[in-house]
Amino acid sequence: MSKHKANPEDRFLTRRELLHACGMSFGAIAFAQLFEQTAHAQDKGFANPLAARQPHFAPKVKRVIHLFMNGGPSQVDTFDPKPMLTKYDGKPLPIHLKTERKTGVGFGSPYQFQRYGQSGIEVSELYPNVAMRVDDLCVIRSMRTDLPNHEPSLLMMNCGDLRQVRPSFGSWLTYGLGTENQNLPGFIVLCPYGYPVSGTQNWTAGFLPSVYQGTYIDTKETEVERLIQHIKNNSTSREQQRKQLDLLAALNRRYQKQRQEDSLVEAQIQSYELAFRMQAEATDAFDVGKEPEHIRQMYGETIYGRQTLIARRLLERGVRFVQIWQGKDQPWDNHEYLASSHKQLAQATDKPIAALLVDLKQRGMLDDTLVIWGGEFGRTPVVELTGASGGADRADWGRDHNNHGFTMWLAGAGVKKGYVYGATDEFGFAAAENPIHVHDLHATLLHLLGFDHERLTYRYAGRDFRLTDVQGLVVKDLLA
Repeated sequence: MSKHKANPEDRFLTRRELLHACGMSFGAIAFAQLFEQTAHAQDKGFANPLAARQPHFAPKVKRVIHLFMNGGPSQVDTFDPKPMLTKYDGKPLPIHLKTERKTGVGFGSPYQFQRYGQSGIEVSELYPNVAMRVDDLCVIRSMRTDLPNHEPSLLMMNCGDLRQVRPSFGSWLTYGLGTENQNLPGFIVLCPYGYPVSGTQNWTAGFLPSVYQGTYIDTKETEVERLIQHIKNNSTSREQQRKQLDLLAALNRRYQKQRQEDSLVEAQIQSYELAFRMQAEATDAFDVGKEPEHIRQMYGETIYGRQTLIARRLLERGVRFVQIWQGKDQPWDNHEYLASSHKQLAQATDKPIAALLVDLKQRGMLDDTLVIWGGEFGRTPVVELTGASGGADRADWGRDHNNHGFTMWLAGAGVKKGYVYGATDEFGFAAAENPIHVHDLHATLLHLLGFDHERLTYRYAGRDFRLTDVQGLVVKDLLA
């Protein structure tokens, strides 16, 4: 038996490695072939999975902010006025509604609508500041989705599938475009007080490489060190950290070379590098105290105001996709006390959203940024008979979930301005004119970003997957 010491650089097999090779070789071959098929985002010449890349064709949009009103805001109380519903307030509607739970009489909106801007689009009194920017909005009044339940509808809106955990929109976007700032994640999620319903599935990378998953930030905190845990290393200098990372990268690359340039190892190396680079860049991006006083006042000194301002600062620094949640639960899910609850929720978001639109426009960023507003579904035009709702006191009344018709709006690059598309029926229950499914919305958003939604695919489990599954049509009437 040889007496010399083992050298990691020698090309010999230990007994353990021999048994491993004999027992696992066929599986390894099969995995290698499967992995090779998924190499669109990780081919051997593609060292950095977050490197900026060109889409299929010239894009109208470079970056996106998604203002996610989780829980389901009521379309008939915000951007879709229904005079007939007011006429039937407190009376049975003359149409049958297929609702999730038992419902009662018509529930006319407790808010007044008014026409604004040159476009004359009607907006409720809930959003007076946003209403002043209505000529920048492309209002879609005919959205629909498949189910009236939060969890599947959240997955559909974010990931394009009701049941299976699929890559989220932001993950598809960073997979296709990369990021313009290697010191920050390409996809960031801002949500105060913890995870929302369905948790990280809302921003998951699914079967895409994990480097494309959204980075979650709890925006209830105001100090950068508490917003992002471990953003500063108080025990080791940056020079020492740099040396440690260089050593770790050298060891990982030696291992990677032995494993035929395994791109999963490359992704791990890049994640460590990103964390190191973020220490300086993120500290600056999340510090809204560096903004002028008048800008901070314009957004408002609230959680939603602060996270909306943070979102603008992130986009300014090259982040591709920022999603802003109003809270971890379902704040717009007002089965009861809708009149007071919707008012409170709208007041918290109205000023910051209007400020965002003004700020982006003043900086010239609205020319290549898309802003999306909406929830996972809408609400019924009738009162829901549950709990306190439906009783004699109208202040207690609320609305149930409604997937058949609801409103979203877009603003910014590539879409028509001061424009209303589609319509619900006369009571605001179901999309009746030019209905748009969530798959159609995703196809249209990807088109604005320069992608053919049928070609932006990733091979997994023997088939090519895409955000829109096997459906989706680009709604060309929305395009400017």
